[in-house]
Amino acid sequence: MPELPEIQTIVNDLNKNILGQKITDVWFDWTVVKKPKLEDFKKLIKNKEIKKVRRKGKNILIDLSSGYLMMVHLKMTGHLLVGKWSIRKAQQEEKVIAIEPQSIVNDSYNRFIHIIFYFKNGKMLALSDMRKFAKILLGKKEEIENLPELKELGPDPLNKNFKFNIFKEIIFSKTGKIKQVLMDQKVISGIGNIYSDDILWLAKISPFKQSNKLTENQLKILFKAIKDILNKAVKLRGTSIRDFRDIRGKKGGYGDNRLVYQREGEECPRCKAIIIRKKIGGRSAHFCPSCQKLK
Repeated sequence: MPELPEIQTIVNDLNKNILGQKITDVWFDWTVVKKPKLEDFKKLIKNKEIKKVRRKGKNILIDLSSGYLMMVHLKMTGHLLVGKWSIRKAQQEEKVIAIEPQSIVNDSYNRFIHIIFYFKNGKMLALSDMRKFAKILLGKKEEIENLPELKELGPDPLNKNFKFNIFKEIIFSKTGKIKQVLMDQKVISGIGNIYSDDILWLAKISPFKQSNKLTENQLKILFKAIKDILNKAVKLRGTSIRDFRDIRGKKGGYGDNRLVYQREGEECPRCKAIIIRKKIGGRSAHFCPSCQKLK
């Protein structure tokens, strides 16, 4: 699932490419739109202007004219693309053909197009999602922003107001294993499996360590590691081990710079011990048993 760096990459790119554009039409082939009803969505979205694109946790929020807000959650395999497509009818089916740019055309991960927004200037915004779990919701700004899935999110780790004292209080108040706590979106928003592994490796903390048993010094190191890893991943435009692509259909660069995530059996970059993988709460934790000892 795309995490904070991938979503932030998309948001940054959309703000550079579609701000001020007016939506003239929309095409879709399945119910990616969860709210409102499809016929109402088509009516409401037409002639809306893109005012701003922002992120909350792993959600993309697109502010529209007339006080409307569209929320996009990419789930496991979704990504947004800006380009051009053609809808061709073959027998009783419609087929989406990518036209440009070539980075979209040439990559098979960009072919699962299920919704296209048409803009007045000829550009198009599309959602590619192989597993069809992504969702879109549209409504008045106050309505969408007060949805529980947004309202209940924890603080954003890259927000300038997210200070160490807030982080310390949050972590000390939890009793779970630190990897699970970092991935809990109601505790801290935006961190998932990839970055929690690398954050904990950088901080030399076992993923199985109880969060309320961390020392103040460990918490300071962990707090810095969170910001360092996430900022680095944003700079490298996210991770594309499998599905993620940016709005031009290109891979992110962090995958080549992973520290321990999915490096089971490889040498630890720090101490040369062998990276291992263990299950924790139904997810995999990749870590070094030598320099991330459970103390």
